[in-house]
Amino acid sequence: MSPVRDDFRRSQVAIGALFFVLGFQYATWVSRVPALKARLDLGEAQIGLLLMTCGIGAAVSFPLVAVLTRRLGSRLLSVLSALALGVVLLALSVVPNYPVTLLVLFFDGIAVGCLNVAMNAQGAALEARFERTTMSRLHATFSAGSLLAALLASGVTSVTGTLAAHFGVAAALLAVLVAAARPGLLADRPDETSEPQQQEEEKKKQRRGFVLPTVATLWMGLAMVFGTVTEGAMNDWSALYLKDYVQAGAGLAPMGIAVVSVMMVCARIFADGWRTRFGDGRIVRTGSLLAALGLALALAVGGVVPTLLGFACVGLGVAAVTPCVYVAAARQGADALSLVAAMGTTGLLAGPAVIGFIAGATSLLWGMAAVAASAAVVSLCATRIGWPGPQTPASAADPGLAADPT
Repeated sequence: MSPVRDDFRRSQVAIGALFFVLGFQYATWVSRVPALKARLDLGEAQIGLLLMTCGIGAAVSFPLVAVLTRRLGSRLLSVLSALALGVVLLALSVVPNYPVTLLVLFFDGIAVGCLNVAMNAQGAALEARFERTTMSRLHATFSAGSLLAALLASGVTSVTGTLAAHFGVAAALLAVLVAAARPGLLADRPDETSEPQQQEEEKKKQRRGFVLPTVATLWMGLAMVFGTVTEGAMNDWSALYLKDYVQAGAGLAPMGIAVVSVMMVCARIFADGWRTRFGDGRIVRTGSLLAALGLALALAVGGVVPTLLGFACVGLGVAAVTPCVYVAAARQGADALSLVAAMGTTGLLAGPAVIGFIAGATSLLWGMAAVAASAAVVSLCATRIGWPGPQTPASAADPGLAADPT
């Protein structure tokens, strides 16, 4: 095994651990919302505000995250924010009342915002340093973290119902993962993820605070917003649409989420190869258009099988959107990446609520039609973004590296 491949694999695993940590931590506390609800005697509206508070923290953290990324670097910021997520779990296990819980989850949102930006900056730097596409597979590990968290929650709650035991074990696992990942994380080299002509601007930004985003950054942010609206709405509304509108049986209704999730994970495993061959821009434009047309056709035809096929098109089509947009934003610098990440978090959390408002005013069919429209908007935004072209990996000159499928 060549030294170059060793270095790439070590950093890929380390950065993948950060994505795993984020998915694992989020799914861990969300899986115990019913326990928090019962313990604090909360109503449905209070739970809704609780979930929204985390998103608000992530969304408003943009200026702070941009400054911290430039001052601390993505390596140190990712370690500190990942450890902070473990502290959040410990705090949630002992929160005495509702106001304190809101404060803890607001802090959780800030930590999520920091880690989201830092780990994607690390992923973009890894691609630039080794001239290999890997961001899509890194994003797939987020889903793996969520899956393991769900399994852990099921296992722990079968033994004990106490939050302290569950969150204590989860926090310990996070600490071990972060400690193991830290040596493999990349030291920051600003010139690797920024365009050459932007290097001098990045140096100037180090001496300034928040700066206004460019038009290119805003297009990336819009693509991220509508892409995460599509992704989040499918997760939250697909089962209900199958049950209430398509009249699918109780056993088939959850298959909507399963189909979308499986297609996204599978697509992200292979998407890096597609990006290398066709380029990020073509992948995003074609994929989001496939999602829009596939879902729209499924809504028009109706029926369980066409609907599931339409959902599969969405999972396949939007899988590479966020990885590609993050890479494009990282090329513009820390401020652009921070803003795009914040807008993506906002879309992921606010999108399902917006679809709910549309469904309430009209019907869930029109709500799902709005999801298809969101995917179409992503394709439109993608035409306004300056994407890197198809890559010629460095592995082409290294037979040992080329033989490595990852």
